[in-house]
Amino acid sequence: MGINVEALWFNPNIHPYKEYEARLGSVKRLEDLWRLKIYIDDHYGLIDFLRNTVFRERYRCHYCYNIRLEATAKKAKDLGKDAYTTSLLVSPYQDREMIIEIGRMMAARYDVEFYEEDFRVGFYEGRRQGREMGFYQQRYCGCIYSEMERYGGQAFPSACNVSVK
Repeated sequence: MGINVEALWFNPNIHPYKEYEARLGSVKRLEDLWRLKIYIDDHYGLIDFLRNTVFRERYRCHYCYNIRLEATAKKAKDLGKDAYTTSLLVSPYQDREMIIEIGRMMAARYDVEFYEEDFRVGFYEGRRQGREMGFYQQRYCGCIYSEMERYGGQAFPSACNVSVK
């Protein structure tokens, strides 16, 4: 008995489009190299993302985690999978507690277990391996706001540490 890993690419938050393309290109390369089954929802959803976060920038991470985990849980359910997880749990820069809270909520909604292992232990090794394999290395979370924080030096107060019930 092992774990059969399949993946979903669903990132409607990424900005600009060239960043989206670079990340998607790496995912497609990984699919070929590792012979993974990756379901790709190739929808560049910047307009919907902005419509749902403008004037609510402090809650953008909650919204982003919510739509991405819901899509993943729904896909897992539709495919008859036992469980689902997210690569968001690898990053030490993401709000782990919020991700777990939303992951559990979606697990209950779609009746599919949320696998919430702490994958952060492999973060730096994964980055090293990615560099060795020539993969694109992202420099910010993905959304237009995180891009601004990374390169423009302007931050939103408590942007990703706000719990919304």
